[in-house]
Amino acid sequence: MFGSAEPYGREGLPLEEARRRVLAAIEPITASSTVPLQDALGRVSAAAVLASAAVPGFPASIMDGYALGQSHQPKLGETWKLKGRSAAGQPFNGSLANGDAIRILTGAPLPDGAGWVLPQELITVDGNTLQLAQETSDRPWIRPKDEECRPGDLLLAAGQRLGSADLARLAGCGIAELAVVPQPRIGLLISGDELVPPGTARHPGAIWESNGTLLETMLQALGQSVTQRRVVADQPNTLRQALLDLANDCDVVVSTGGVSAGDTDWIRPLVAELGAVDFWKLFLRPGRPFAFGSIGEGVPFFGLPGNPVAAAVTALQLLWPALQALEGQIEPELFPRVMVELADPLSRRPGRPELARARLDTNAAGALLARVDGSQASSRIGSLQRADLLLELPAEAGSLQSGTRLWAQVIRQRIF
Repeated sequence: MFGSAEPYGREGLPLEEARRRVLAAIEPITASSTVPLQDALGRVSAAAVLASAAVPGFPASIMDGYALGQSHQPKLGETWKLKGRSAAGQPFNGSLANGDAIRILTGAPLPDGAGWVLPQELITVDGNTLQLAQETSDRPWIRPKDEECRPGDLLLAAGQRLGSADLARLAGCGIAELAVVPQPRIGLLISGDELVPPGTARHPGAIWESNGTLLETMLQALGQSVTQRRVVADQPNTLRQALLDLANDCDVVVSTGGVSAGDTDWIRPLVAELGAVDFWKLFLRPGRPFAFGSIGEGVPFFGLPGNPVAAAVTALQLLWPALQALEGQIEPELFPRVMVELADPLSRRPGRPELARARLDTNAAGALLARVDGSQASSRIGSLQRADLLLELPAEAGSLQSGTRLWAQVIRQRIF
């Protein structure tokens, strides 16, 4: 499943190549379970779903008006005899002949013989006689019986992540439950001698642990959940056991910290001992100290950097697509890219490609702007707050002027 460790140059692996290697190594979960529609939001379909019947199943009026016993365009001054009424859930019981009409409401079924609907605004009524008082269009204002689907139509492909519109369409086609793939069980390991829980006193040199909260809640926002979360000191034996335990209980193991080349960075050599390291280091800022490999019997391992912003950015770029692939999604979704203009000058030095955090704005002409506020240090969580964009800064770019056009990834979530 995974290759052995390979040495890379000082710069590390380009992001696109790293993502390709990660996705090529992932084997999707093959199990499935059946859940009610209301429990399927954000899940991935395990099987194709076909329509069993036409929907709505009958020709229906698109608006309030009058259904006519004809299928040709009415003429100004033409008259019809009113025979009854059809409403949603209370159809007219009968058929219409030429010269007949019924009152019909939006969504109501058309009776046999009806082939045209006139908007009520165009009609004058005198007792039981209707007359066309204004010119009408050549549109009959009828919704076909198979507007939503025909019997046998593909409503949902296998491997599709389910949004609210998908679920509403299934409900509208009479489907109450469907088979979905189990969500990956994620084991999260946070390592560091300096870490203490929030709300406790800090001893000299200690910091409050925040990566666990950042990664767990970020994954929740993406529809995933961490099933186990451990904070472990930089002790090889303790870390080794934690990695083994998580690999035994989870579908994917994610660590943060301990994958660089410091004296107490034990995670990477331990993963090499317990499985394999496929690659290490990214040609990216933030996020160079990143490791990918496997533990035990091919459990995917993601070693995220210890700095929180770098951990979050690399998780979005590499872990999130891999989780989608694990869940059987046909085509993992990457964040859409748009061209934006820098709202303000940006100071930087050439070196590595960078994903800068920015807010999305517009100017008076409607152009999309990227606003980069404050320090972009990988240790500063504040740079993630209210970020809409990951602004793609080329490796060779130095300081950039306002108005510079750049690509950016839109990290806002979709609704439907």
